[in-house]
Formats: sequence, C-alpha cells, structure tokens
Amino acid sequence: MRYAETGFNLEIDLTRGNIEKVATDPRDTELYLGGLGTNAKLLWDRVPPEADAFSPENLLIFAAGLLCGTPAVGCNRTIVSTISPQTNLMAFSMMGGFFAPELKYAGLDKVVLRGKSKKLVYLYINNDKVELRDASHLKGKGSIETAELIRRELKQPKAQVAAIGKAGENRVFYASIEQGRSSASRGGIGAVMGDKGVKAVVVRGTKDLYIAKPEEFMALTNEVMEYIKLRNDNPIPGVMPILAGLGSPQEMKVHDEKWHTENFMWGNSRTRRKGFWTDEVARDWLTTMENARTRLISCYNCPMTCGATISMPGLPTYMMKCFTKLTYTMGAFSDLDFGLRIAQKATEYGVDGFSAPQVMAFALELLEEGILSPADFPGLPEDNEGKFYYLLDMIVNREGIGDVLAEGTYRAAKKIGKGAEAFAHNNIKKIEQLPLKLSMLNPLYYLMYCTGEKMNITQIEGQFPQAPYPKLEHREAFVKDWIQVPDEKFKQYFLDWEPRGENSMPFYPTVDMCCEIVDWMERMHYIDDALGQCAGLSSFPLKPPYHIHNYPKFISAGAGIEMDEDLLSQAAKRYRTLIRAFNTRRGMRRKDEAPPEDHWKKRFPELEKELLDTYYKFKGWNDDGIPTKEALHELGLGYVADEFLERGILKAEDNVKETAPEK
Repeated sequence: MRYAETGFNLEIDLTRGNIEKVATDPRDTELYLGGLGTNAKLLWDRVPPEADAFSPENLLIFAAGLLCGTPAVGCNRTIVSTISPQTNLMAFSMMGGFFAPELKYAGLDKVVLRGKSKKLVYLYINNDKVELRDASHLKGKGSIETAELIRRELKQPKAQVAAIGKAGENRVFYASIEQGRSSASRGGIGAVMGDKGVKAVVVRGTKDLYIAKPEEFMALTNEVMEYIKLRNDNPIPGVMPILAGLGSPQEMKVHDEKWHTENFMWGNSRTRRKGFWTDEVARDWLTTMENARTRLISCYNCPMTCGATISMPGLPTYMMKCFTKLTYTMGAFSDLDFGLRIAQKATEYGVDGFSAPQVMAFALELLEEGILSPADFPGLPEDNEGKFYYLLDMIVNREGIGDVLAEGTYRAAKKIGKGAEAFAHNNIKKIEQLPLKLSMLNPLYYLMYCTGEKMNITQIEGQFPQAPYPKLEHREAFVKDWIQVPDEKFKQYFLDWEPRGENSMPFYPTVDMCCEIVDWMERMHYIDDALGQCAGLSSFPLKPPYHIHNYPKFISAGAGIEMDEDLLSQAAKRYRTLIRAFNTRRGMRRKDEAPPEDHWKKRFPELEKELLDTYYKFKGWNDDGIPTKEALHELGLGYVADEFLERGILKAEDNVKETAPEK
C-alpha cells in the first residue's frame, strides 16, 4: 500500500485524445520525494533539450506535493512544471487553494499533459471518471468566469478548477493559470496550457488517502498547530510586518505598506519613492482596502487567512493574491484603488502580476524616450491609469505593439531595438524580477539572484534574517528560541553580523558563510515544493513551524519512508541538482547568472566573482555552473553524467566510484 501519495499519475495525450492512468514507481518517491522532485525527473526523462515551450514534446505537469491531502497543516500546494516560453528553461510555479488535495482525493498524484489538442478542451476528472470535454463555448472567457461556468455545467459546485484566461489562449509569455485562491504565474505556464489547447483542468475527488502512522502523524500536526498559535500571539519584534508573523499576512491583514512602497521601485523598476508613505496615504489606503476586502480566506487545511476576496464597486468579486496588491499601483505611479481594479481584470485575463506591470511601464518609458512613437499606440488614452488598461488589453489580445510586449521586456527589447535593451534592465535569465534595488551589495541576495532557478527571489529567501539587528542584545534575544537552524553555527553567524563596521555587508557574512546560509534557505524551499507545503509556514518566514528537524518525522509517519535530516537534505540536493542539470542541458551557463547592473548601487566585482566561484564549488558545480561528474554520481545521478559526457557538456574524466543508488 502507498501512503500519503496515491501511486498513480494521469497521462493525457492531447494530440490523440488518449487518457491513461499509470502506476508510479515508489522508488522514485524515495529518491525525489514527490511534487517538484518527481516532476523534474519526468521532465528530464521525457522532454529533450531541443524541444521548446510550444513543442508537442513539452509536458505540462500538475502535481500534488507528497503530503498534500494529509492532515499536515498548510500542506496544499500544486506544483505546475513545464518549459518557460520566456526563459526556455524549466518553469515551476506553486498554487495554493484546494486543487492539490482534491487531486489526491481523486486518486491521483499528478496530471501530465503532452501533445496538443486540435480544438479547445477542458479536462474533467471525477474520481475514476476522466474525459476531455469541448471548451469552444469558453473561448475568450476570463479564468474565474470559466471556473464558474464549468462548475454550473457539470453541476459540481465543489469541483476545483485551474483555468487560463485570454492571455493563455493567445500565448502571452507571462500568462498565468488561475485557480480561485491562487495561481501559477511565473514563467508563462498559462501560455503553455493555451498552446496545448486546454482551457481548464477540473478535479473532483472523494476517495480516501492513507497515512502510514496516523497517531504519530496527528501528534506532529498538533505540535505544529500549537506552535502556529504561539507565533501568532508573539510576532517577532523589530522586523517588517511581512517577517514578523507567518504566512503572507502583510498584503491582506496588514495595512502598513511603508517598507514595500518606499524600498521597492516604481514604474519600470527604476524609481524609488522615499517618504511616500505619509499619514494621508496610510489613511487613504486603509479606507480603500477595508472597503474592498470583503472576507479573509485560507487555503486548504490552514488557519492563516492570508488571502482575501476583493469586491470593487461595479466589478465582479475576485481573490487577491499576495504582492499583486501593489504591483499595478506601483507600476503606474497610481493609488491602491486603481491597483485593486486593474488586478481584477488582469486576473480574469490570466497574467503574471510581477511581469505584466513592468512590461506596461517599460512600454510607456520607450514612448517617452521616443524609441516607440505615438503611431505604435493608436487611441492611447491621455490619463495615466487609462494607458495601463489600454496596454493590458493590447498585450492580452496581442494587438499592435501588444504583440511584441506579450513576450516580456527582454524579448520585446530585442525586437524593438533602437536602444530599447537599456530599458529592459530588471531581467535575470530573461524574466522580470521583483522591482527591488538597493544601495550596498548584499552578498546573500547576490547568490540567490544569480543561482536561483525558481524565477523569483521570494521563493529562495527565508529562515535567516534579511538584515542584521542593530544591537547585540536584540540578536541574543532572537537566537534563544531559534530551533529551526540546521546547525548551531548559524546562530553565531547572526550574532556576529552588525549593521556597520568590520562585520557588516558586503564582506560579512563571509563568502563561506553566505554559501551555507543560501544553501540552507534554498534547501527548505525545495523541500516545501516536493512535499506541497506553503512557504508561508516553512521556508519563507523567520522561525516557522516546519523546519529541517521535524520534516523527516512528517515524511516517515505520513508516507512510510524512513527519513532523517541527512537523507532529506540529500534528496533535496538530488532533485535540485537535477533541475540544474536540466537547465544546463538546455544551454544555461554562468554567463546567464548575473543580476541587473543597477540592482545595487555599490558593486564589488572581485567579491561577486569569489561568491559565485565558491558557491559553485560548494554545490558540486564546475566554474561554469555545471554539476560535475563526481557530484552527480554521489547523488545517484549517474545517468545525467553519462548524457553530459555524450553531449560534450562535460569532458571525459577519471572514473568516479558511484556512492548512491541510481534510477
């Protein structure tokens, strides 16, 4: 019997209309855990490096994390994986809500879509009943509207629906997949779904899921709930609201946006507005949010109420998700009322809330600079907010200049030319990043920005504080109950970190310390993404309830896989390295791992080189960021090493003794 997981994937050949339920190998779960881990293995095995995002050979995988559907609090993430049309590398985006548990209760761990449908369809899963249904009547409909229409059509009000809007149908490179309370947004995953001719994936399940050691598992779950209550009653002092508590409460519960609005860049990620957050602005934004926010909501089996339903006068109600609350407002130099209104339309269209506002602001900068002309914007409104609505429509419908802008700032600048590339200044690996630019180089963030492959810095940062505390007594108080550290040495790293002087940035934490800290934070995110755990209760906040010490117990008691901290760390390193190898096979090299030139005002080229050199070595990669043959064999990835040698990615080396089982 399989525990925590179902042991079955649903394989859909859209070209032939074939549907097959396939049993999976439990050994893959032991080696790659599930979720993102086993997604990476599927993509490595079945998607050749010659295939691009819109190739029939590309897969689009909806995966429930290993512990989704169990009583583990907050464990509800769907991991959607494919090739990104923006980067031509692996895209993996997480959705909260109820979709992943519903998939488990339908008896499935993953839905794997391949090929392309000749007509627009939606996939309907109701336990063992699976069918591809005509979706021609849904063409052009919004993502949320589509979900409601499908539920009515099927008479299944509790069905979970992941759908694309018009942006996905028209293959906008940063189209999202919307799913009620969450979305898979980064990397253009919705464009791949649209290219495959799939409007929605609909799931309804009522089956049971088995736990290996129920009593032990429930005891662990109760411990987590008690800790959540403790943390909710005792926010961490001296840090911004987003870091003081758990989950993502800063957007929906907390109205103080001083840090975000004054430190993040506005417009095309270029203008910092110090002193913006006045008492008057705070009052206006509070009133706007209180009037718009009709209800705080949670994802499946979670007490955190991070999300909210937003009802703007004259517009349908929609679910607001995290930082999208601010991205349109800040992109347009507008107010919160505008941001909440345009976000409703953008959600129906199905576009990524990080990329879309930057692309629109980028276009207007090009117009102001004369690189684009008024002729490129026929009928452009005169008012600022109207320009953004206009551009959103043009992009989503791929009309006129919108057809070029639909490919993101990096690719659009290449096509436009005439100096436009200088304005596409916030890209890493060809995708728009968070609009955050600071003064002094932060060595931790330098490594995270350069080497991260999740396409968003917030999906790497986490359990180590973002900045030093000003006084030693405050640092000493912080480390007293810091049980989440994988090793006591991390406490000392933080105790010795000072705002100024010898032990301050950019030369402290030291290069070696930075490697260890970044590896720890990244490891926790990758574990979350295999188990299906929300980062807001694990890898992202300070002092979370889930950490490296209790996760092995959850896996052992839930999935029945013998696990300890070393085995868990090794598994995470295995599939993280496999993702690195997958992108390496597609051409990614060190030259691609550079943050924007203006990311920090004060740069240190020699230190930056040393950071990257040392981190590559720490991870088992060579000087070009390619996993070495020795490191691959140690992780049981000898099959990767063999292909790298065949393709000339690695040069022939002495035989290396294999020290881990291969699959």
